[in-house]
Amino acid sequence: MNANPKQSESSTDQSSKRLTFGRLYFHLIGLGALIWFLVRVIPKPSRAAYPCMRAAFPVASAFVLYILGLAASALALVKAKAHWRSARYAIAALFLILAAISGFLALQADQPFVYADSRSRDPSNQPMGNGQGIFPGRVVWAWNPEATNESCRNDNWGEAYHEPKNSNMNVIQAMIDRSLLSLTGEPSVSAAWNALFIHFNQHKGRGAVGYQPGQKIFIKTNAVSTPVDGSHNYSGLSNYTMAKTSPQPVLAILRQLVNVAGVAQENISVGDPIQSVPNDYWDIWHTEFPNVKYISSVGGNGRTKSLAGSRASLFYSDRGAVLRSGDWGDATKGVPIYDDKLYAVIEQADYMINLAALKVHERAGVTLLAKCHFGSHTRTNALHVHNGLVNPDGLPTAAPQRDGYGLYRVLVDLMGHEKLGGNTILNVVDGLWGGPGANLRPVKFKMAPFNNDWPSSILMSQDQVALESVCFDLLKAEFTGDQHAETYPQMVGVDDHLHQAADSSTWPAGIKYDPEKDGIVLASLGVHEHWNNANDQQYSRDLGIGAGIELIKLHGVTSVSAPAVPEGPRGFRLEANFPNPCKAGTRIVYEVPANLRVRLELFNMNGQRLAVLVDDFQAAGKHSVDFDAAGLASGTYVYRLSTSQTTLTRKLALVR
Repeated sequence: MNANPKQSESSTDQSSKRLTFGRLYFHLIGLGALIWFLVRVIPKPSRAAYPCMRAAFPVASAFVLYILGLAASALALVKAKAHWRSARYAIAALFLILAAISGFLALQADQPFVYADSRSRDPSNQPMGNGQGIFPGRVVWAWNPEATNESCRNDNWGEAYHEPKNSNMNVIQAMIDRSLLSLTGEPSVSAAWNALFIHFNQHKGRGAVGYQPGQKIFIKTNAVSTPVDGSHNYSGLSNYTMAKTSPQPVLAILRQLVNVAGVAQENISVGDPIQSVPNDYWDIWHTEFPNVKYISSVGGNGRTKSLAGSRASLFYSDRGAVLRSGDWGDATKGVPIYDDKLYAVIEQADYMINLAALKVHERAGVTLLAKCHFGSHTRTNALHVHNGLVNPDGLPTAAPQRDGYGLYRVLVDLMGHEKLGGNTILNVVDGLWGGPGANLRPVKFKMAPFNNDWPSSILMSQDQVALESVCFDLLKAEFTGDQHAETYPQMVGVDDHLHQAADSSTWPAGIKYDPEKDGIVLASLGVHEHWNNANDQQYSRDLGIGAGIELIKLHGVTSVSAPAVPEGPRGFRLEANFPNPCKAGTRIVYEVPANLRVRLELFNMNGQRLAVLVDDFQAAGKHSVDFDAAGLASGTYVYRLSTSQTTLTRKLALVR
């Protein structure tokens, strides 16, 4: 989408600016770290083992090496010059080489820290846990570069990525709509939401019932660092341009819930309770849906002020062993933390929709669905839960304080709590604009299919573990040292919380995740695995080799509907088999818009491939195949149409 004629600022330019500022800050931070280390450790050497000193030492030592390198280079140049004048050319050449080496080392010392690329450390296609959802483990990834303005500058007032001129709302709506249909296998948005409500209520033990009038829905967003003044204007340009959940996907879901699913506006709440709803978001949402409740830490001007619940209801499963009140330099300081209150809007919700942003993070490695709930407790900030992350102090250190696997991870408690992850009917990650850090502006993604453009993606699943796993794989493949200065996903153990959320056998010794403290420990929250590689991006269900993740790619989505009576090969279509239910034989009809290689497969509900019905290059138009189900047991099966451009699935019921 090229709606803005202004020259764009490339992600390379943005990274270059961050690197320039980083070099300037290096001298001040390095000198400060050196002084702090010397003042603290010389009087009492045992302090060198303190976490804050362990964090300061690499920065201080890098600064010392930088100074020594510059000094050695300067001295070697003086010596080289003196020997050259005395005609001792060989010795002069040696000093010149020494000066070059010393200078090179000095200039390397102020480079930003790059975590080692750990992509090869995690095995591929080895699922753990139990898939969740109507189609267990299914994740839908819609991508269309037309959703975003390629020329978006995001560098001044009126130019932010979330301004309406920088998004194509029609394309985004189609991406959300088609994702929902593909996630549920239903033919319409209304039927899809009904299927979600019924499945969720059955899972919660409420029976096969849909949405009931008066039930409350809360759409949780990531509005990180959006302080506003009394008029709900941003407090600064950086807050305005910072990567966070954008308003357009929220608007698309509001349209579905209100205009299609029939949910009354007054029963829907939207926001990040620990943050605010700035005016530009308010204008987009409130103009179309004035009776929705917009939750904000700053009330007034039509916003609903976020209020704390009456009592603590979130109990951290480390039981005081890990989490501390902390400070911004050392998360291990302070008193133990045992519990938190949740906001009333969360406690009162019958259903939650978690709409996170696609970002990497200095402390957590990634910030997605689980970490979005750092805004669900009622404290003023999330400092007290930082020590449950992989790199609690967020400092550039070669040894993150809590890297590796099998450590207490606070994110598991958030994913499993009955009013947080356990009350989420739909998980969505807004990947229209990707964030390179907690409080940074979005950057363009360099890997395929993005190719140095905004990621322009929406990812959706009923399985929070599966969705976070897919997003982690995307971020880990993108944020490598050769592409970005920010390489946080490469820290070892960033996905430890996904291991533990999926499979209790990976829990640390002595930890039983029970965030309600009711004696009932968490079961598997979903399925986790890594894709086969960053080029093919396939999971075990895609390959027909296991009951892990199924990734459906909807690339280039611009419309949600297919023609009722096709007049030619105008789009992809996979029709319901007939008869359905069937006793033995059934016919499957499908349509492709161009000459393509087509693969039609049959799977059981565990993701195992049972038959390949079609695997051939076919001409554009309508095709059919007759399938003999002899030899299969009664039950529900899935048939899937795959081409290089899309994947469609439907269910087949066999009754003997």
